[in-house]
Parts: sequence; structure tokens; C-alpha cells
Amino acid sequence: MLHPIHLTLNGICRDLTLDDPRITLLDLLRERMALPGTKKGCDRGQCGACTVLVDGRRINSCLVLAVTLDGAEITTIEDLAEGGRLHPVQAAFIEHDGFQCGYCTPGQIMSALGLITEGHAGDDPERIREGMSGNLCRCGAYHGITEAVQDATRRMADTSAGDAA
Repeated sequence: MLHPIHLTLNGICRDLTLDDPRITLLDLLRERMALPGTKKGCDRGQCGACTVLVDGRRINSCLVLAVTLDGAEITTIEDLAEGGRLHPVQAAFIEHDGFQCGYCTPGQIMSALGLITEGHAGDDPERIREGMSGNLCRCGAYHGITEAVQDATRRMADTSAGDAA
């Protein structure tokens, strides 16, 4: 049985037909849409390496069946940079050494972006650590990640304030 779905993936409308209703969003992104930035870590929703935004909210893409997302807007790490210019969250991660091996970095960045846009980041390091607790870094780059989220929160607030002026 075929399952047609419509998604907006990184700003592009896509009509897809799924031949297996059990395919996760993670597998759809990596295997069918050729978007390898979203990483497969634990495949159980425990590590956060597969974090993407669905309708602006953070989710573990390994836990969501793609067929349930008909009509959804999905944003992956591949959509953040614009014309060679890094997104403020990406730039902050680089400047604050918010990564070591880099495997968890796409999920960390997407989770940080979601945390900021959901209005849950603030400037309190403990609040940021709690909000990012669903994303694991085996290398232990947590201090840099926390600083990067704080910096990106300020940058995005400054950009929003500049846009409003």
C-alpha cells in the first residue's frame, strides 16, 4: 500500500509517496532525501543526534514516523546557512568550540535553535543545560555548547531588534 504525504522540507514543498508506513523521518531524510546532516546515533530518542525542527519545534526524528507528518514543515541542518553565511547558532558553535568530533553537532545546533526560538534559552547557563539535556556529546563539549547557546541567543535577539527598527 502506498502512502502519499506532502511536506515542506527546508522551504521546498515536496509530494512524496511512501511504500512503507514504518519509515522514520530520520531514515526518510538520510536515505531517500539525501540529507546526511541529521545523524543516526542511538535510534531510540536518547542521544539527540537526529534532532530536527518540525513546525518550528525540536523533535527526535528517529522516533517519528514520516507518514504522520503530512503537511508539516521540516527544517534540517542543511537549511540553516544562507548563501555561504552561517546561521548565528552555527557561528556561535564555532566561536565557542561547541564541538569536538562533530558527530552530535548538527543535532546540538538544531536543538539550540529550537530552544532559542521557543523562548526557553534565556541567559541562565543552568536553564540552557536543562533545555539541551536531550542532546548528548560523548566528547564532553558541554561548556562550549552552553556558551554558544548564550551567544546565539544574544545575536538572534540583536538581529530581531534590528529588523524591528
